[in-house]
Amino acid sequence: MLELTEKLNDADKHVDGVLCLPYEVRQKSRFRARLEDGTEVGVIIERGSVLRGGDTLTGPAGRRIRVRAAEEAVTTVSSNDVRQLASGAYHLGNRHVPLQIGNGWVRYLRDHVLDDMCRQLGLEVTCEVACFEPESGAYGHHGHPHE
Repeated sequence: MLELTEKLNDADKHVDGVLCLPYEVRQKSRFRARLEDGTEVGVIIERGSVLRGGDTLTGPAGRRIRVRAAEEAVTTVSSNDVRQLASGAYHLGNRHVPLQIGNGWVRYLRDHVLDDMCRQLGLEVTCEVACFEPESGAYGHHGHPHE
């Protein structure tokens, strides 16, 4: 099994493999998974780390592995009314729901109860399959680019 123990800051360099993971796994610091080529890996990184699509991992063997955010069932809510969207984001945040924020929309992992709440708030609700890259939070280690 290939050990991956360190996040690198050089996403533009050559990689030796790709590790496609859903958000639920990317927020863990210790797990087993398989690269896209089937190689088994054990990831042991600093506690509290969250892997983002585009991150690069390495370990004692020196192989460089790129993390790719898996597509998963999400809900994207939107509105042309900024206040209405902010209200929806407030209510979702009040439920401690991880949110990905874009221009005119917010996204969360699909939940029919939250979908109904957003509809009642007058937001446009779109259920889809997409990569999920939520905000790291006010005390997170780093952010990420927004769409």
